[in-house]
Amino acid sequence: MECNKIFKVKFEIQKFFKGEVEDDEETLLKYSRDASLLEVRPKVVVFPKDKEDVKNLVKWVGENSARQDLAGLSITARCAGTDMSGGAIGESIIMDFTRYMNKLVGGPLPISQLSGRSTKLEKFGNYPLVPSYITVEPGMPYRDFEKITLEKGLILPCYTASKSINAVGGMYGNNSAGERTLKYGKTEDYILSAKVVFSDGNEYVIESLSRSNFDRKVGQGDFEGNIYKNIFNLIKENEDEIKNAKPKVSKNSAGYFIWNVINSLPMKNFPGFTLPGVPGGTYAVSNSSSASYFTDKNFPGFNFFDLNKLLVGSQGTLGIATEITFKVVPNNKYSKLVVIFMNDLNPLGRLVKEILELNPETLESYDDKTMRLAARFFFNFLRNKGLIGMIKFAWSFLPEMFVMLTNGFPKLIILAEFAGADEGEVNAKCLKLKEKIKDFKLKVRITKSQTESNKYWDIRRESFALLRKHIKGKHTAPFIDDIIVRPEFLPKFLPELNLILKKYDLTFTIAGHAGNGNFHIIPLMDFSHQDTAKIIMELSEQVYDLVARYHGSITAEHNDGIIRTPYLNKMYSEKILFIFKEIKRIFDPQNIFNPGKKVASISGAGTKEYLVSHIGREHSATHRV
Repeated sequence: MECNKIFKVKFEIQKFFKGEVEDDEETLLKYSRDASLLEVRPKVVVFPKDKEDVKNLVKWVGENSARQDLAGLSITARCAGTDMSGGAIGESIIMDFTRYMNKLVGGPLPISQLSGRSTKLEKFGNYPLVPSYITVEPGMPYRDFEKITLEKGLILPCYTASKSINAVGGMYGNNSAGERTLKYGKTEDYILSAKVVFSDGNEYVIESLSRSNFDRKVGQGDFEGNIYKNIFNLIKENEDEIKNAKPKVSKNSAGYFIWNVINSLPMKNFPGFTLPGVPGGTYAVSNSSSASYFTDKNFPGFNFFDLNKLLVGSQGTLGIATEITFKVVPNNKYSKLVVIFMNDLNPLGRLVKEILELNPETLESYDDKTMRLAARFFFNFLRNKGLIGMIKFAWSFLPEMFVMLTNGFPKLIILAEFAGADEGEVNAKCLKLKEKIKDFKLKVRITKSQTESNKYWDIRRESFALLRKHIKGKHTAPFIDDIIVRPEFLPKFLPELNLILKKYDLTFTIAGHAGNGNFHIIPLMDFSHQDTAKIIMELSEQVYDLVARYHGSITAEHNDGIIRTPYLNKMYSEKILFIFKEIKRIFDPQNIFNPGKKVASISGAGTKEYLVSHIGREHSATHRV
């Protein structure tokens, strides 16, 4: 009976779908996995040739989702499958963009060309080094994207540690971030516009709107206009509750990001915000309905409403992106690393504060376990470096060997990177930091070459992958892999976290983005043991309770998916969870887009029971965090 339903799904899709529709065993097994510890078997996998395929499939699923003979239809959009939360796997139709919809659409070109302005500035070859735009399809691998931008001296600075294997559509879907996010922000900060297919099967251009354009959009009175109207009303009617629910951290991918959809006006003297007696406005006006003041006349060029702020990071639960226009920025020519070795975590919060005052490009960290792994598997780092490279790499470790012989393994290694267009200024910043933190009495090293800097980045990015390869019978288990608290809480938070982890006989490392308190913990676990699921659930409860006590987020950048959706109540009230459900209903009333992520489904997807029942028996994904 089930086979007949699956065959019917495939047969009916093939009537209108130009791309491939596959349901062979090898394909279904491959797409049962992403980079999470979960396994969910789909019915079919489709590879759209173009946006018409996407639109037609969404229309067909919407029209047939209630049919009992088609086995509960839904669509899970997928690109490279590097999602660590289970966001790229689903029980019905997987739509993979990487086979065909992976092309450059336009750019890079200076953003000024969008508005007709021109700017004379420094050039990279013949290209002006100015913020620019580039439009691509979601299936483009980031490595190909970056190759195009670097040819113009440009970069998308929110790239992830998995940039050699991920795709740009996944970055949009997860609101991805990485080592440069400290200074440059997340993916949401680099989206100029997107083309998105909503659940009615039509494609819409999503971009930041002025007040008058927003009013025109609402005035359409159609499916798109009603989405804008209903989302606006939902946010305004719950404004205080939403404001108070915002996590007190610099990064958050938990739930729907509802805080930046309606833009706030500048806090200056105007009727909406002035105090009693201040010329130009009164307190009474600020307490009345001042929506009429949000006009193009009063604030020319002011971006009032941006639905991309909600769609970015929604994991394909609200719509499916078919084109994305990114902002890219000039890439810094020079960079240098300051390495700080800490034997005591107590001054960590103060140290991070001092470093941040100098505006570093990145501020990363890894613990003593990571450093021990680097020492244990040292010769693995030498592979593929060639004879000269091996000698240079080995020689570069002499300073660390001296530090460890005299002081033992440090509890935490901090990497502060400075970058800029002038090498002298970069060197000066490094020396200024060394002088600024001298009273902490820490071992500090300023790298002398790119080779030496790369050594620390290799340890930061690759040690856990090495560990996974060398311990037989155990596999990576990302489930508490993306927690974040404010940096000033780290000296108390990290020891408490370690106490929880020590209750279990697990091999793990802690590494992450010290500059904003975001840490990645990925234990190695034996999935053949019966108590593995029990440990995963117990640890999740305890770690997320700890994060909540410190007013953090259970996911800064890896998102919810299947693994964290059941724990959103650790962060948000019942009212906020209801608002998330309303957002899902407004965009996707038939629940055809990636069900069970962000909001639990009637079928049970998105619950703890569903999570436990879909923990995979084997797992071989590579994780770079």
